[in-house]
Amino acid sequence: MKEAQKMQAKMAKIQEELKAKTVEASSGGGMVRVVCNGQQELLSITIDPELLEDQDVEMLQDLVLAAVNEVLNRSREMAQEELAKVTGGFNMPGLF
Repeated sequence: MKEAQKMQAKMAKIQEELKAKTVEASSGGGMVRVVCNGQQELLSITIDPELLEDQDVEMLQDLVLAAVNEVLNRSREMAQEELAKVTGGFNMPGLF
């Protein structure tokens, strides 16, 4: 029981640390960039003004969607790697 409490405390600490870690993804050759933390919270979206000149809303939407999906995947992978350090690779379903 004590070991479970230790692991739970370590996992809580990692969750807090993940909030401070960031990952970035881009699409359109870097014209859309998205930053997210390790808890899958979007922190920023940057759109190159050149994309707005074409007024191609569908393309812009696609690029934003692609960058957001990629950054969320990277964030989940980072979180799983950090949690694996505590759980010894044991998969904790439902965490991410």
